[in-house]
Amino acid sequence: MRLDNTEENKEIARRYRQLLKASKWSREKGDITIIRKAFVMALDAHKSMRRKSGEPYIYHPIAVAKIAAEEIGLGTTSIVCALLHDVVEDTDITLQEIEAAFGVKVANIIDGLTKISGVFDTNSPQAENFRKMLLTMANDVRVILIKLCDRLHNMRTLEHMSDKGQLKIASETSFIYAPLAHRLGLYAIKTELEDLSLKYTEPVLYQDLKQKLNATKEQRTRYIRSFIKPVKVELEELGVPYEIKGRSKSIFSIYNKMTAKKLEFEDVYDLFAIRIILDSDPEDEKMDCWNVYSIITSIFKPNPERMRDWISIPKSNGYESLHATVMGPKGQWVEVQIRSSRMDAIAEKGYAAHWKYKENSKNQTTNNLDNWLTQIREILEDQDGTALDFLDEFKMNLYAKEVFAFTPKGMIKKLPKGATALDFAFEIHTEVGAKCLGAKVNGKLVPLSYEIENGDQIEILTSAKQTPNKDWLNFVKTSKAKTKIKQSLKDNKRAIASIGKEALSRKMRNAGFQYTVDNLNKLVSYFRTEDELELTYQIGTGSIDKEKLKLKEILVETKSVHKPGKEREESLNLKKKTSSELLLGDATVDLEYTLAPCCNPIPGDQVVGFITVGGEIKVHQTICKNAQNLMSKYGYRIIKARWGDDTQKEEAFEAALEISGIDSLGLVSKVTDIVSKQLKVNMKSISFESLDGTFVGKLKLQVSDKEHLEQLMGVLRSIDQYIKVARIDLDTIPKLK
Repeated sequence: MRLDNTEENKEIARRYRQLLKASKWSREKGDITIIRKAFVMALDAHKSMRRKSGEPYIYHPIAVAKIAAEEIGLGTTSIVCALLHDVVEDTDITLQEIEAAFGVKVANIIDGLTKISGVFDTNSPQAENFRKMLLTMANDVRVILIKLCDRLHNMRTLEHMSDKGQLKIASETSFIYAPLAHRLGLYAIKTELEDLSLKYTEPVLYQDLKQKLNATKEQRTRYIRSFIKPVKVELEELGVPYEIKGRSKSIFSIYNKMTAKKLEFEDVYDLFAIRIILDSDPEDEKMDCWNVYSIITSIFKPNPERMRDWISIPKSNGYESLHATVMGPKGQWVEVQIRSSRMDAIAEKGYAAHWKYKENSKNQTTNNLDNWLTQIREILEDQDGTALDFLDEFKMNLYAKEVFAFTPKGMIKKLPKGATALDFAFEIHTEVGAKCLGAKVNGKLVPLSYEIENGDQIEILTSAKQTPNKDWLNFVKTSKAKTKIKQSLKDNKRAIASIGKEALSRKMRNAGFQYTVDNLNKLVSYFRTEDELELTYQIGTGSIDKEKLKLKEILVETKSVHKPGKEREESLNLKKKTSSELLLGDATVDLEYTLAPCCNPIPGDQVVGFITVGGEIKVHQTICKNAQNLMSKYGYRIIKARWGDDTQKEEAFEAALEISGIDSLGLVSKVTDIVSKQLKVNMKSISFESLDGTFVGKLKLQVSDKEHLEQLMGVLRSIDQYIKVARIDLDTIPKLK
């Protein structure tokens, strides 16, 4: 089928009409003409192009534009840019033509989208590309909003990609795009991106959880009805129009809870939440929300530890809502979210929805966005930091829960949970942080490492003689503080390195050697320093004694490279390939590999290969956090991996289990009998701890595959109804000394 096919043309027209319908609320007079002009240009530009699914390429930009309009609430300018987001990159149309047709603003956004086009799909390190993307985003946030729409549609149609492509894109999405959506307040998109990522990184688990959710849907619906019934009676008397929704938790959030707390699906109690949305006037919405909170907590007993007030002090991404967890019918905890229709729109559509309400609102959502973009610019100003360091630090703050504290004058500052008094100092001003000597919290002197609690009033003590030191990096949490401390330390390091460089240069001249790149590389290799800067810094500090530098031995003789006093440690517990149980790449070549000790995959696990800098192939579980980080940063080093049908069943693979429950006499003996005697499983180590009638045990075992391990787990669970068994990472088992 080709683009000029009658049915295809009808489908294109239908999708275009849907786009116009989705953008109806934001359009002004003349906007349809502009949108149609962009659509015609995109249609003509992509007329000969097809997606991997075989569909006309124009389906994609229409879908991206529809997401921008319908799911984020962006206006005509963004719709036009979404329709044209690929034309400069993939067709003959130029930016100059875009500017001539649609103006400078559209051209600038398209330029930004073009610069980050394929940002995670080239052979350059993804972290560096991500940094470039943020540079562009910092000029106009619509660039990243449209990019998120683009990524969401790609994830919705990911089934047409190869297995390797699916893994790579899914890992990038969960690692970067989902946190970005969260930070911009796009909770609905964030949730879908997380679920879709899990669908491709752990397909079996995803489908299992999906089926279990569907199987319990009717039961949840009945429970929600029984919960809502008495609430409705009270709400009717309040006299404020309202809507009540019951929604299931996302598959990804359920998976996260199961993983974090080592629970089975059946043991996750908060599978859903109740949302009450009030159609309140802006001036009354806070009071109305608190009135509803009072109604809910008078009907059902609240858990005071799980009350969350984001109405009085909204999150940095603009999120406003009251959350109460109450004891519902049948002794089940239920989370109730209370918000106005304005708050709900912002919660679902982020900053874009706020723009719609900003004329009638006095909250600080837009300012929060501006502040966040300012922080990005500040971080990006540090050109000396590596892209990977930047990415790790940036991402660390995307998902962070927040605490708030006050200056002595009553100004509020929001920081990630776990932030310290020193982070607070840097949040006030860079110079205040750099000169910070100590802090007073609520009038009491505290160390700089003091972790801030909600409502703290903090006074920062400074000294002109104070300078940042290396130890500060051990306890600061914010990207801003880390970046500024590192920058200061690097400036100091360069000053010392310049002294070392001069000393080394002089010594090399006296010995008859030139200060060349080749000679420097030999010295860097010999002393195992990261680079020339580290080499000259160590000489400058005296860590490498310049008087004892044996230049002739190092630069002339061909000795093996070695750093005195320290042998290189080889990684332990890595399994070398001994049979054809694991197929790598196209499976036509027999490749050596090692199994990563962080997740210790066994036959039956979903796996992926990763080529290290040294050319070695490390095999991880696809669900492994380290693997996902690696795939998101170095996607071009991924190699497809899967267990073959001829995996040697007699071959032993190490795995670890955690078993917990109510303690009883002879329990350890029962466990060891089942493992060793009944199932003939070789136990490498076992440890049990008992406390107040409960126990936790860790077992290190040798099994043939995942099926074998799950069989063992099933038998252990049958010992007692209260026993829980979960697979854990092998490296959580303490090594014998």
